[in-house]
Amino acid sequence: MNSSIIRYILGSVLKLEGALMALPCLVSVIYKEEEGLSYLAVALGCLAFGFLLTFKKPKNTVFYLKEGCVSTALSWIMLSIFGCIPFVLTKEIPSFTNALFETISGFTTTGATILDDVESLSHTSMFWRSFTHWIGGMGVLVFLLAVVPLSGGSNVNLMRAESPGPSFGKLVPKLKTTARLLYLIYFGLTIIQIILLICGRMPVFDAITTSFGTAGTG
Repeated sequence: MNSSIIRYILGSVLKLEGALMALPCLVSVIYKEEEGLSYLAVALGCLAFGFLLTFKKPKNTVFYLKEGCVSTALSWIMLSIFGCIPFVLTKEIPSFTNALFETISGFTTTGATILDDVESLSHTSMFWRSFTHWIGGMGVLVFLLAVVPLSGGSNVNLMRAESPGPSFGKLVPKLKTTARLLYLIYFGLTIIQIILLICGRMPVFDAITTSFGTAGTG
């Protein structure tokens, strides 16, 4: 098994999650909430750990279905663990088990929750909770394929491991272009939803949060 490429993929996923956590940090600045400090700390931790894992690039970047399945499983486990830490640090979901369940529910777009009153969350945590649904709606590894260079045609194994169906088909011959087209469509649908919700006279934040939630679960 090519463990070096698995390490590199996991590091790239961590860096991506750290970058995505910058958005709830921005929300906390807008609403002047202290919860953003917890998200910033976790984001910096993800980036630091991710850079350590990707500091040494693998000599062999070709991998097969076995590496793809392992990378997919470990990526989602790692995403969920790091993604739930801000909920615990902010004490909005003090139980690690409950926070992990809430985060997994988001990344898998299940929609289940342990919260009796979801609206009691801060704007920062509410945004992150909704954003996890948006991230999981397409799959972070699909985005990874669009931005991380992986040699040869073996990266189709990562997409095949990520796909829920028994078979996988590309929109265009190049897998990287397929991933970019999929996310272009996903971004387009999200923007359309935001515009429609804003036109419905909803507050801007609520419109964006609702769009991330519906895009992910839809």
